[in-house]
Amino acid sequence: MNFVAAQFGMQSFPPLLLAALRFALVAIPAVFFVRPPGNGVRTVVGAGLTMGVLQFGLPYSAMHLGMPAGLASLVLQVQTVFTVVIAAILLRERPSAYQVTGIAVGIAGMVLVGWRHVSTAPVLPFLMTIAAAASWALGNVLVRRRPPRDGFSLAVWSALVPPVPLFAASYLVEGPEAIAHAFTHVTWQALFGLGFVAYLASMAGYGIWNALLSRHAASSVAPWSMLVPPIGMVAAFFYSGERPGLLGLVGGAVVIVGVLMALGVGTGWGRTHDVPRERPVAEPPGL
Repeated sequence: MNFVAAQFGMQSFPPLLLAALRFALVAIPAVFFVRPPGNGVRTVVGAGLTMGVLQFGLPYSAMHLGMPAGLASLVLQVQTVFTVVIAAILLRERPSAYQVTGIAVGIAGMVLVGWRHVSTAPVLPFLMTIAAAASWALGNVLVRRRPPRDGFSLAVWSALVPPVPLFAASYLVEGPEAIAHAFTHVTWQALFGLGFVAYLASMAGYGIWNALLSRHAASSVAPWSMLVPPIGMVAAFFYSGERPGLLGLVGGAVVIVGVLMALGVGTGWGRTHDVPRERPVAEPPGL
C-alpha cells in the first residue's frame, strides 16, 4: 500500500523531496532513542545507500521523467531475481530448482499485470527503475551478510544516510521553487501520505523486512515482494476505483502461485533450506 500512500504525498511534495522527508522522519528523533543495530558502520551506510538513496532516488527520479507509478512499483519487484543471483554468488545460498521455477512463474505473473504499461514505458526511466531493483537486491544481501541486532534499529540508523543526498537531488532536479511551493501549499492528504510511507512503510515495513533477512536465507525472503503488484491492485481499487481487468486478475493469481512455489510450499523447502541467524560481528564505534 506504500505506493498508493506515496501518491497522496506527491499531491504536495515532489518525488525526491518526498523521499528525503520520508527518511528524515524515520531517523529523527528515533535515532536518539533506538540502540545501534550492532552490525558495523559499513553495513549501515551500505544499507542506507542501496535501500534508501538508490532504491528510492532512482525510481522517484524515473517517475519525474514520466515513469508511471504503478509500473515503477511493478518493475522494482525484479529485485527478487537479482537478490537470488547475488546471494548465490556472494553468500553461496543456492536456491532449489523448484524455488527458481516459482520465481520465474511469479515474474511471468508480474509481466501479465503490467503488460499494458510496459509497451508505452519510456526507456531511460524504465532502466533507472531496473537499476533501483538491483540496488535493493544488493542491500538485501548486505543485510543478510551482516545481520543487525534487530531489524527496526537498522531501519532507523540507516535512515540517517539518505536525507542529505536526496535533498540535494531534489534541489538540483526539482528546483528550489518546487520545494518552497511544497512547504507553503501542503495538504492534510499529503501529510497523511508522508506519515504512512515514513512510519508504516519504512519503520514498520522495513524493520520487519530487515529482521526476516537476518534470520532467513535472502532467497527465502525476496520472493515475498512479488506480492506487491496484486496487493497494490487491490489498494488502487479501493483508493480510486481502478479496475485491473481480466489480464491483471490472471496475472495477480499467477504471481501468488509463483510466490508460494518460491517459498517451497508443499515441499518442506523453507524448513530445510533456511540459513540460521548469525551473530553480528562487533565493530567499533558501536554501530
